[in-house]
Amino acid sequence: MTEGLGGNSSANVTHHLAGTHFPASKNDLLLRARDNGAGQDMLEVLESLREDEEFGTLADVMKACGEADQVPQTGIIDVKP
Repeated sequence: MTEGLGGNSSANVTHHLAGTHFPASKNDLLLRARDNGAGQDMLEVLESLREDEEFGTLADVMKACGEADQVPQTGIIDVKP
């Protein structure tokens, strides 16, 4: 299981964000992921991203997702400082 990516491999994250035009906002990413059939785990990781951040590339999104920590027992997402 890939930590910080909602149990999704980077290939799955790439699949769920396919067709995203960059730069992209958090809301852009969420809309694209939903359209591409992302599961709840992936959507929760994207929800944990900062509202005011704009992502210039898919690599920027992957880095930000990798900084998210999910506590599996509660489903609570916490972003590392």
